[in-house]
Amino acid sequence: MPGAIYAEGLVKTFGDVRALDGVDIDVPEGTVLGLLGPNGAGKTTAVRVLTTLIQPDSGHAEVAGIDVLRHPNRVRASIGLSGQFAAVDEYLTGRENLQMVGQLYQLSARDAKKRAGELLERFNLAEAADRTAKTYSGGMRRRLDLAAALVVRPPVMFMDEPTTGLDPRNRQALWDVIQDLVAGGTTLLLTTQYLEEADHLAHSIAVVDLGRIIARGTSDELKDATGGDVVEVVVQSRDRLPTARAVLARLGQGEVTVDDHTRRLTVPVEGGAKLLAEVIRELDADGIEINDIGLRRPTLDDVFISLTGHSAEDAPLARENGAKQTGEAGDGDSAGPEGTAGDRPAPRADKEAGT
Repeated sequence: MPGAIYAEGLVKTFGDVRALDGVDIDVPEGTVLGLLGPNGAGKTTAVRVLTTLIQPDSGHAEVAGIDVLRHPNRVRASIGLSGQFAAVDEYLTGRENLQMVGQLYQLSARDAKKRAGELLERFNLAEAADRTAKTYSGGMRRRLDLAAALVVRPPVMFMDEPTTGLDPRNRQALWDVIQDLVAGGTTLLLTTQYLEEADHLAHSIAVVDLGRIIARGTSDELKDATGGDVVEVVVQSRDRLPTARAVLARLGQGEVTVDDHTRRLTVPVEGGAKLLAEVIRELDADGIEINDIGLRRPTLDDVFISLTGHSAEDAPLARENGAKQTGEAGDGDSAGPEGTAGDRPAPRADKEAGT
């Protein structure tokens, strides 16, 4: 039986750019899927298709058991969306923004006011509730946008890089909100570049690159795919980097990453502390002096370098340029003719296509 969020074979192109290239998604009810990928990978495009903001060229999608293409308004009534950019009215106060969203969803004025007050407290915005949103900092606008997505307690939520721009305290507060939602039965699709965030929140993870899902699994399974652990070495002299790299390539289980500026080398390994001791012996035998060495679990960049050959923050240049030329509503790029990346689905409409 399909999950609360389900997609099969989604394809979406913008000119010569294939933003989605046969994406399959299945998120069981009451769970969190972390959709991970570098800028331009297709994460935001997938979210915009699933939330009815754009239509795919081909493929099938259902949200809360409702066909996204045939019944978009019914889908909109069942979801909450926090897009990549805050979608708030700068000339309304924080309280007025939330009350407006509540009334658009047909809450009574009294209920909308009550819900706005609850969310302003929950997102640490109560003191600024009666200031216009244009006076808010970027992080405050982000929190207000997230609060707006939760006004009607939707059964399915989409959050597109929700913690971008938040400080650690507010990021943790949002994580707490998300965990409470999921504990209450909400299904969530979360896009992020932060493995720490997926570690903390996601029941499962799908890694997206160049419009395709290239890996699936839990956080631990993805980390294990890079070798399980990573040895990180900082050499004292930059001219010893090639020799150190050869040592790590011989003892490691994957590609050695070298940062010339910091004189830092990393490599996936198997064997834990015993292997670390062997690396130290080999470096010493070759006369390589080190400033630091350690064994740690992989980071997001380790996973992405292993899977894609580039870091999480970097998108292939050709794809990035193509997205800008065609107006792709991709991750980090401005949207095309269909709307802006910060659009929120209309809560209600008089007519529905396809019915």
